[in-house]
Amino acid sequence: MTGPEAEAEKEILSRITEMISQEKDLRDRLAQEEIDGTAEHARLARLETELDQCWDLLRQRRARVAAGQDPGEANVRPASQVERYLS
Repeated sequence: MTGPEAEAEKEILSRITEMISQEKDLRDRLAQEEIDGTAEHARLARLETELDQCWDLLRQRRARVAAGQDPGEANVRPASQVERYLS
């Protein structure tokens, strides 16, 4: 993959890395009781959902490339759809 497709994938991976770092920081701060659990649990849940959506988008793009299709046609799926996937 080259050009705009490679750049888009790098952006998605960068966002995933950033969110993983945020998730780890939130979990650490919750464990150390540095932040309010209720509000941060909601923030953590939103972050986890967004992470799932990014991973799903990356998988869609890679599957399209493997199938000889345009990865740019992959779209972020709704949280309700992505959250129903099993690991």
